[in-house]
Amino acid sequence: MKKAKLDPEVKTLGDAADFPVVVEALKCLCNIVFNSPIAQKLSLDLNFAAGLCRLLEKCMDGRAVNDIRCFDLRLLFLLTLLHTQIRAQLKQELQGLPLLTKTLESILSVQWAGKYQAVTEVSAPALSVQETDCTIEALKALFNVTLDSCAQSDAHQFRHLAAILRHILLSRGPSEDKTEELHSNTINLLSNVPVSCLDVLICPSGKEMSANNNEPDMEAIQLILDFMEKRIDKGCSYREGLTPVLSLLTECSRTHRPIRKYIKAEVLPPLRDVSNRPEVGTTVRNKLVRLMTHVDLGVKQIAAEFLFVLCKERVDNLLKYTGYGNAAGLLAARGLLAGGRGERWYSDDEDTDTEEYIKAKPNINLITGHAEEPLPNPMDEMTEEQKEYEAMKLVNMFDKLSREDIIKPMGVKPDGTMAPLEEAVHYTQIAEPDSSDSD
Repeated sequence: MKKAKLDPEVKTLGDAADFPVVVEALKCLCNIVFNSPIAQKLSLDLNFAAGLCRLLEKCMDGRAVNDIRCFDLRLLFLLTLLHTQIRAQLKQELQGLPLLTKTLESILSVQWAGKYQAVTEVSAPALSVQETDCTIEALKALFNVTLDSCAQSDAHQFRHLAAILRHILLSRGPSEDKTEELHSNTINLLSNVPVSCLDVLICPSGKEMSANNNEPDMEAIQLILDFMEKRIDKGCSYREGLTPVLSLLTECSRTHRPIRKYIKAEVLPPLRDVSNRPEVGTTVRNKLVRLMTHVDLGVKQIAAEFLFVLCKERVDNLLKYTGYGNAAGLLAARGLLAGGRGERWYSDDEDTDTEEYIKAKPNINLITGHAEEPLPNPMDEMTEEQKEYEAMKLVNMFDKLSREDIIKPMGVKPDGTMAPLEEAVHYTQIAEPDSSDSD
């Protein structure tokens, strides 16, 4: 602790010649704390968190201290990961959120053009390896500190943080892999920011959007969408790599109408060609619809929820873009198999169907979600006796399978949930109004 400048009696960092010793001492502490339960307990007794915060404050100026700052943040991340008590101490007693936000701002040398508006130059050079690594460690530590719900009084602090995170999304790392890692940790942290504060992503001034304001800047949202598509294309580790970004986009779309309208235009543009099934193709819509039947329940649910929110939680809109077969899991879970909409209210503006879709609509198979050529009806050439024979044959087959517990006939109750067929029919009969005339 003394060599790492964590001792309360150590007032300064010393000369630059001492910095390598500080860095190596912090590396040793990271390894010891990570591998030793005894050291993890001692870190609480010896008040490591306070020492690390003091060290961060000493490192606010100058890039020469970035190595020290990087391993200080890594140790802080480990402590908050392993100790909920240290996480609570850092958040409450040590003012971890403003301190770490200020540290992040210092690492990136953020300049401000206005309230919640960081200066981001289009031609700005890529971040160095050292700056990128240090930023990633700060993002990970901030993720742990903001993991639990925070007070409404922190709204300004979170908006300030969201502005810095927007700046990071618009920045590049020294390589494509480092840029992806940087953006991944940024998106993870954005998921912890109260969704009401995420308007800063599209309106850096922090003012609410209105008809008199300029058009919202969707550059950051487009970058998050691009990141989501890259993660889908990777085809592995969906739960860890994809669900955070889908969750973030879902909550942003649910709360902020301009974001939802923009994402809807990008992900679910007006339908024109409905000759292929919704899950067939290379568009973002096709990729997301394929995820609606993924084997991982969590991935399937969040992908379906995202598309449902883009459709303003209207069942008919969702079925138009995905088909009943792909949407059945979500509708069954939400009790919407009989149609309707979710509980949340959305604006009344309606989507306009294209001429191509209106023309093809009569031939669209509602189950598969694509247009099919009408097939000849095999019953047209049957006599009434043949029709009755085939119907009874089908009934007997279902009855046999049901008695042998191979299948269990199900129906939809009036509330939109699934139930055994007998129960569903019973509820339907009860719900039917008395149609008899009465004087």
